[in-house]
Amino acid sequence: MPNQVLENLKTLLQVPDLASKKWIYEQYDSQVMNDTIQTGGDAAIVRVHGTQKALAISTDCTPRYVEADAFEGAKQAVAETYRNISAVGGKPLAITNCLNFGNPQKPEIMGQIVRAIKGITEASKILDYPVVSGNVSLYNETDGKAIKPTPAIGGVGLLKNFNKRCDINFKNEGDVIFIVGKTLGHINESLFEHEILKEESKKNPPKVDLLEERKHGEFIRELIEASEINACHDVSDGGLLVALFEMCGKNLGCEIDLSELKAQEEISDIDENHLFFGEDQSRYIVALDPHLIKEFKKKSEAKSITVFRVATVIKEKIKISDAEIDVKELQFVNQTVLSKKFS
Repeated sequence: MPNQVLENLKTLLQVPDLASKKWIYEQYDSQVMNDTIQTGGDAAIVRVHGTQKALAISTDCTPRYVEADAFEGAKQAVAETYRNISAVGGKPLAITNCLNFGNPQKPEIMGQIVRAIKGITEASKILDYPVVSGNVSLYNETDGKAIKPTPAIGGVGLLKNFNKRCDINFKNEGDVIFIVGKTLGHINESLFEHEILKEESKKNPPKVDLLEERKHGEFIRELIEASEINACHDVSDGGLLVALFEMCGKNLGCEIDLSELKAQEEISDIDENHLFFGEDQSRYIVALDPHLIKEFKKKSEAKSITVFRVATVIKEKIKISDAEIDVKELQFVNQTVLSKKFS
């Protein structure tokens, strides 16, 4: 099973949804006025010129979720921008949107639009994350077939001091890796379902508990402000294992052990692939110094936040039991997808 899990990871990393976008964004000058602090990762960070403040910026939407359930899918799009901004240490402030849909004169399309707006509204209210602008792009159809409904959400947040920020990269061999949030192996509408199982259920996308989303975001921002974690990444497309891969650097990987996670009674008999690739929401991965584990767990318990140890930072490989693969091999296939298709 571990070997098959790693083969599934390699397959998913070659899907356009997960392919590295460096080939695109590195063609553009991101250093105008020298205020860009971070590209890639969970959110871009741009300094407010001449100050210690910075803006964290993220744009998100998962059209397959919206197609399955426009209300839940639009909620998730808002929540993911909130999560991405929190993961770098920013306080989410506001969102804009671009509602991309087919012909609104068709009842089913108008239904998608109405439900998506309701989802955005609910998420914005509960997350205290207001919509300050927006626009629409309608009639997006070819030969009468509409695009997937895509209410794209752009979020912006504030770092009061850009030196108090976090990125996704593992820093130190021996750091301990925890997942924050409940992992129950939600596989419907996941990339694993679409690309590995070759199924499209078009129903039951992962639901977002917005109160949990807000609580987890606040917890992560507190950890970053206190400099208690060395790396942070949200879990989104592709699930836990994809997120762990994305945190690996050129010389650092991770050894994964889900025994603590699998000890939960409600998932004790679940397929391991579902734990690795399920797309449960409101989750983060954090890496921290082993000496801080006790304090980290104490803080999470005080806030009633679920955390599980899932891995340890090691050199150069991703390892599961007796199976392993070089990080550089995975990075090569992931980073060459778009250049092979378009260059």
